[in-house]
Amino acid sequence: FYDHWGVDLRGLVRALISNVEAGGVVAGGSTITQQLIKNVLLTSERRLSRKIKEAILAYQVEKKYTKKEILGMYLNEAPYGGTFSGVGSASMGYYGKSPKDLTLIEAAILAGLPQNPPRFSPFIGEKDAWKGRTRDVLRRMREDEYITEAEEEKALAQMDKVKFQSARENISAPHFIFYVKRQLEEEYGAAMLNNGVKVTTTLDLDLQQKAEKIVKDEIKNLKDYKVGNGALVATDPTNGEIITYVGSYDYNDNSFGKFDIVSQANRQPGSTLKPIEYAAAFEKGYTPATVLMDVKTTFANQGDEDYIPVNYDGKYRGPVQVRFALGNSLNVPAVKMLAMIGLHDFMERAYTMGLDSMEPTEANMNKLGLSASLGGGETTLLHLAQAYGVFANGGKKVDLEGVLEIKDFNGKQIFKKGKPKEKEVLSPELLQTFEVGVKYQGLFSLATLKIGRAHV
Repeated sequence: FYDHWGVDLRGLVRALISNVEAGGVVAGGSTITQQLIKNVLLTSERRLSRKIKEAILAYQVEKKYTKKEILGMYLNEAPYGGTFSGVGSASMGYYGKSPKDLTLIEAAILAGLPQNPPRFSPFIGEKDAWKGRTRDVLRRMREDEYITEAEEEKALAQMDKVKFQSARENISAPHFIFYVKRQLEEEYGAAMLNNGVKVTTTLDLDLQQKAEKIVKDEIKNLKDYKVGNGALVATDPTNGEIITYVGSYDYNDNSFGKFDIVSQANRQPGSTLKPIEYAAAFEKGYTPATVLMDVKTTFANQGDEDYIPVNYDGKYRGPVQVRFALGNSLNVPAVKMLAMIGLHDFMERAYTMGLDSMEPTEANMNKLGLSASLGGGETTLLHLAQAYGVFANGGKKVDLEGVLEIKDFNGKQIFKKGKPKEKEVLSPELLQTFEVGVKYQGLFSLATLKIGRAHV
């Protein structure tokens, strides 16, 4: 930073090599001066023309201001997660004190945030991701001889003792707001938001408040079962609009309330994948009347050991039809059906329905194996709602949206949601097989999803 003239040529070369090796844009080689330009004047779009403008403006800024002034402007504009822009705002928000009063460990935490605030923020980021990032900051400080090894060790020892602010934030639908904010920053850049925009979202505030109460009540009722958190998302599968979005039972809970379960928590989906598996089976000609043997079965050589699935109640029922197996969420028949249709085809169907983590790559297939039908993989609640929306929308997938319209501070329209693009993932005939076959059993009906919104 103190040696370059606004653009780091070596950094650009490294970024170019990384992009060529990755087959896409994975690095930009931006300097602090370029990032300042991007945050204040330009967008985050990844185009050559934008990078050229960025480089020219960075050169002009370097000519006009000192390095100390540029660094100060950057630190006062950089995003630090959530509503915090600038190091002063972040210092007060996270610790309740001025930057000049921070300890080494507190300063190191803040120093690591601008690289990826949505991920590293202690409030809204991935759980404990800030700790790994802070270790990297301290290590680099020690390597560059800004601190000694003893100072590094002392700071690391204080990591778990750091106290963050516990002030409550009175924000309606906070997790949804930050979800939308992350998307807008990725699409348009932080500069647009800093300049002031009016965003009309898809959220139904009345339903959102009811959803928040439902989640809180359920967590309270499940207290004796050691359930500490929960989330809920509801969508309109006909147009992809997100209607309610409850990221945790209480955003202001100091332990983990600010962690967004809906879009950031990868969790095992359990038996929710069974309808998707049987949909893949029906595509191959199996029917609700197909008979599967629900008996103790050993699947040899699944990874390093044999795989012996069991039902939730530990019992076996002998020959059962698919409609009964799905209606009662039996595990053994589900695993047998997966072995019959093939792991690749099941994962391909799940992937096309919206479960991005189920892409049928060789690595994913090797990792999951036959446990995939019982939720052995991981996905987010938002992706699960996307997939179930396909059942509720006549087999058509519509990408989820959280924004209806964006206008700038002068009222000029920047974005307006158009007619949703639909992609047929499941055929009407397959869905009819589902409804007739499963409703006949009378135990479990996907038809209940056809209420205008898909609830997961």
